[in-house]
Amino acid sequence: MHVDTELISEEQSDALYERKVFMVDKGQEPYRIDKWVQMHMEGSTRNKVQQGIEAGFLTVNGKTVKSNYKIKPGDEIVLMSLVNPEHTVLKEEPIPLNIVYEDEVLMVINKPANMVVHPGVGNFSGTLLNGVAYYLRQQNPTISEDSLPRFGLVHRIDKNTTGLIVLAKTGEAAANLAKQFFNHTVKRKYTALVWGNMESEEGTINAHIARHKQHRKMFDAYPDGETGKHAITHYKVLERFNYVTLVECHLETGRTHQIRVHMKHIGHTLFNDFEYGGDKILKGTIYARYKQFVDNCFDLCPRCALHATTLGFVHPVTGKEIFFESEIPQDMKQVIEKWRSYSKV
Repeated sequence: MHVDTELISEEQSDALYERKVFMVDKGQEPYRIDKWVQMHMEGSTRNKVQQGIEAGFLTVNGKTVKSNYKIKPGDEIVLMSLVNPEHTVLKEEPIPLNIVYEDEVLMVINKPANMVVHPGVGNFSGTLLNGVAYYLRQQNPTISEDSLPRFGLVHRIDKNTTGLIVLAKTGEAAANLAKQFFNHTVKRKYTALVWGNMESEEGTINAHIARHKQHRKMFDAYPDGETGKHAITHYKVLERFNYVTLVECHLETGRTHQIRVHMKHIGHTLFNDFEYGGDKILKGTIYARYKQFVDNCFDLCPRCALHATTLGFVHPVTGKEIFFESEIPQDMKQVIEKWRSYSKV
């Protein structure tokens, strides 16, 4: 038996799903798939395996099967599983949610700044998922705690990044969306304000991304391709303000901190991105008046100037492509307008 494992993560440091691929040996006798997977997955129970199969998290040769399917030599078994849930109880909190779209199987939310997506070390409350759990409980008071949407999170955006995020409300939808993210077919565009006047009107950044060798909470670009994971960002200039540039970034892959790392790699760190040095004056003059102007901009938008503007994917049930767009939030708008006015002086 040959096993390949890959972690699937989106815009955050810890992976969401583990994708395991099993190749069944030539001499394998027919055997129920739920029993076979349980034998080959450390710490799994037959009940959990059956739940995953029913939810569509397991495929054989690209198709979903029933728990009583008998495996055959040469079968390719792909299993998606949630990696290390960091909490057992999801605290329900009445947190306001900007729900852009909702139906029976999924919801699209416009996330504000300064909100962590899911509970974790140091953030057990006040997260997007805490608010979603409360919201779903109000819709259905009889919903079980196990059914609350831990599994529904198929991608993330950083605490201080604003914009669109999709959550699944069923296991089947979660598995379907996770596969779309894994196959890089989800359409995502971000709007970012970056330091410097970009040379080209558009371009592509192709550099692997991995953890920074000195700073474990940061990531770095490795252009030689020997370290980290393959990552591609396409960018297009929207507007120039002499010392900063407004750009649109289209993600071909979804690596951790991808836009932030790639932009720093080409010398255009995101405006006010404190983790990557964008909270200092990187371009411009030495005059006190200019310094005061930039400080005022930092105060208006006290976060990394990055917004998840568009999100498009195939609906897990209807099979139709759906597309959502989110307006740039007020804090970024104000800073963009200030730079626009300043560049004309």
